[in-house]
Amino acid sequence: MKSNILMFLAVLLVGLSSCSKMEEKKEPMNVSTLSQQFIGAWNSRNSSQLDTLLAEDAHFVQGEVHFNGKSEVSQKWVRETMGTIENLKTFAVSSGADENIAFEGGTFTVDVIPESRELPRGQGEGNYMLIWKKNDKGAWKLHYAQLEDHPVEVKR
Repeated sequence: MKSNILMFLAVLLVGLSSCSKMEEKKEPMNVSTLSQQFIGAWNSRNSSQLDTLLAEDAHFVQGEVHFNGKSEVSQKWVRETMGTIENLKTFAVSSGADENIAFEGGTFTVDVIPESRELPRGQGEGNYMLIWKKNDKGAWKLHYAQLEDHPVEVKR
């Protein structure tokens, strides 16, 4: 009888332990929330906020262009491109996340601002992939961004 009570207590303790471990398991991040933070900062031309979203080891890839590291990505992609486009919209086709990495890919559209007021505005579109990773402090940061655009068309 004594051994049955000890066995029962052992099973109970193991059960309680596994329940608390299940509660400790963190929910994966909603990658759409991360991407919308980025898109919102881009559309409001908030380069400071975009900098805070970039990982130290960020990558930007577009065709043959590859910028590497937060400083280069921030300067050559974010700051040099921000004034040339507006109204960025993304349409996710695929996404996924776990506790440490999240991705989203799909298509995008954007209004292209001409260099001169005499020129017509353009409409850009293409495909994108964003990969987010948690840093050492547990904050989600954009690690990889890839854009593949189609030729810009005159906006009608």
